[in-house]
Amino acid sequence: MSTFRAFGWSDSGPVRKTNEDAFVSEEELGLFVVADGMGGHAAGEVASRLAVEAIAGFIRRSHAETEFSWPYGIDPALSLTANRLRTAIHLANRRVFRAAESHDDYTGMGTTVVSILALDHQVSIGHVGDSRLYLLRGGRLSLLTRDDSWAATMLGQPLFSDPVLMANHPMRNVLTNVLGARDQTDVHLQERVLEAGDRFLLCTDGLHGALADATLHQILRDHQAVDAAARALVAAALERGARDNVTAVVAAVEAL
Repeated sequence: MSTFRAFGWSDSGPVRKTNEDAFVSEEELGLFVVADGMGGHAAGEVASRLAVEAIAGFIRRSHAETEFSWPYGIDPALSLTANRLRTAIHLANRRVFRAAESHDDYTGMGTTVVSILALDHQVSIGHVGDSRLYLLRGGRLSLLTRDDSWAATMLGQPLFSDPVLMANHPMRNVLTNVLGARDQTDVHLQERVLEAGDRFLLCTDGLHGALADATLHQILRDHQAVDAAARALVAAALERGARDNVTAVVAAVEAL
């Protein structure tokens, strides 16, 4: 059974009155989730909260019960743990979508999500949108997710190979996939083998949009305690001029 030490920290930032980010950090379940909501009339705050509650709720139920329904079927290519996470994210999408349909103030709301669920020597990863997951292993920082954004979609296209053009294009931050925008969404899933000493960073774009990967690497390397690392990451993003909500969850594998 893998053992995690984790800590999450979030700040609304210098501009927004509300914090539309939400996170869950449950060491005993091996579950860590970060969401970044969007929408007017505080709808973004509602969307992210509903999403993390739905994911955590299903993971808790499926952890404690031997039999439960699979409303979105089973993907035979995935482990039981990954199927649990897959179902949890689809349930979160349905919950946000139905809430948006039921309340005029919530029309058009949605949220990103990035999540990991660990069991024994394996971790399942699920994400939608542009909240990211990084892995620090053996002194090397790797980005494990790919943003659901216009810019990420255009990367590699000949017309958009110029980094200056990409950095200044008005469509660069437009999301192509989020939770709650439609009744079905595309969930990206992968599985990896854990190693002792792995350190994961789950974060919203308020963090990774303000800090270069090299800075993320340095802060994670310099702060061994997960609480110190998460606080330092958020503080550094704010110091570098982040204007969005900023959230970081750092989860370290202590034993396998």
